[in-house]
Amino acid sequence: MSQQWQKSTSSTQDGGNSVEVSVNGEGLIEVRESAAPDSVIVTTPTKFALWIEGVKRGEFDHFAAGV
Repeated sequence: MSQQWQKSTSSTQDGGNSVEVSVNGEGLIEVRESAAPDSVIVTTPTKFALWIEGVKRGEFDHFAAGV
């Protein structure tokens, strides 16, 4: 069975600049950018949830600004 990747809801229709998320067979969360599908970050569901909470709070916005 092939792995199912879910695109971010903020991804563009053409698939550019999108983040994709999947759950692997061990129950770990895998995250990748569609432009670089061979580069995958693997983490636990708990750590992924904490990261998402930080994103929603804007804790990582300074990275996008180049600060």
